[in-house]
Amino acid sequence: MQDIVSNKKELAILIGVKTSQISGRLVEEHLQELEMLTETAGAETVLKITQDRSRIDPAFFIGKGKAEEVAELVKLNDITLVIFDDDLNPTQLRNLEKLIDRKILDRSGLILDIFVSHAKTNQAKTQVELAQLQYMLPRLTRAWTHLSKQYGGIGTKGPGETQIETDRRIIRTRISKLKEKLKQIEKHDKTKSTKRKDFINATIVGYTNAGKSTLINLLTQSDVLAENKLFATLDSTTRSLELDKNKKMLISDTVGFIRKLPHHLVASFKSTLNVVSDADLILHVIDLSNPFFEDHIAVVDDTLNELGCKDKDKIMIFNKVDVLPEKEKINYVQNKFENSIVISAAKGMNIQKLNEMLIGYYEESFVEKTLRLPINKNKLVSQIYSLAEVISLEYEDDFINLNFKTSKLNHDKIMRLVNERKSNN
Repeated sequence: MQDIVSNKKELAILIGVKTSQISGRLVEEHLQELEMLTETAGAETVLKITQDRSRIDPAFFIGKGKAEEVAELVKLNDITLVIFDDDLNPTQLRNLEKLIDRKILDRSGLILDIFVSHAKTNQAKTQVELAQLQYMLPRLTRAWTHLSKQYGGIGTKGPGETQIETDRRIIRTRISKLKEKLKQIEKHDKTKSTKRKDFINATIVGYTNAGKSTLINLLTQSDVLAENKLFATLDSTTRSLELDKNKKMLISDTVGFIRKLPHHLVASFKSTLNVVSDADLILHVIDLSNPFFEDHIAVVDDTLNELGCKDKDKIMIFNKVDVLPEKEKINYVQNKFENSIVISAAKGMNIQKLNEMLIGYYEESFVEKTLRLPINKNKLVSQIYSLAEVISLEYEDDFINLNFKTSKLNHDKIMRLVNERKSNN
């Protein structure tokens, strides 16, 4: 018999909790973002509930009384999905599912569900599966209570093993295999990155939906997927950016960051996020039109710190100025944030100035030099080729005139080699 697939959207209730550590206004903003996540996942938000609590209830998160109210609401409104803005522990999940009798998700579970649907490449699918299994492992008591019996029958005598224990063992084995697979991907990516040593590598980072893909498309005239959706991009994409004649850099896009991003997701996406670790320059894109843009900056900075990228060179790019209601914000961010620029990637505003900033960084990072070497220094010439981009090479009598361009670090290496050859003569 063939299943009939319904295109009807699931209906959801969203729940946030206000405590002494978080203001009501911030809870509302978190729920608004959760609504966007819910929409991205394909569900429709019917109700949003905020509860004031002095502390989180260890059994029901929102307390048994409030959970009973939610149970009544889902029946009255034909709601199938209840989503919490914070992570729930296995006990809370189990108790809420029993009492409310509906599908219960927390923020991490919802984000993982979105990542599953957006993962297109083998690498992204592997990373998402790893994060899902790590998220699922401690929650098996909730998912498999109907199977928590010991096997019986022929061939199973002895101490036995519960179904949950079997599932945990299977999941741990799968996690190990996925981690090994990602190590191989990471090794392959590192091999590719060594071939890019003659270029400046810039990486675009930012809170999800800040306009990163739109900006990389504008700068490089490419067609990276750019949608008004959270997490439209999961895989890093690298494009060549021609700044000026003979001045190029490689620019990469990354997965968007978000508050309360599941730790397992950051860990499993390490091979994708290596483009940030390997970058010479970070381009931090911020949606200036968002009233909580400074919170978003803090979330991105915290994630960069987690990746060990705190001290990298950075340009702060404040985007979406074309839809900014309060223009006084422009002076505020320009005065507060060093090495910053205000743009509109969608309208192409101030992009020429951004290009000039990138050229300035390029010129500060690279050295162009001409050397006059004896004609018998073929080994030295070969070493220079391995460390620099040779622009021209001319033979003149018993000498070679070599014009090259390289990073400051490689320039110092070349000059040490030249001086060593001189001292050996």
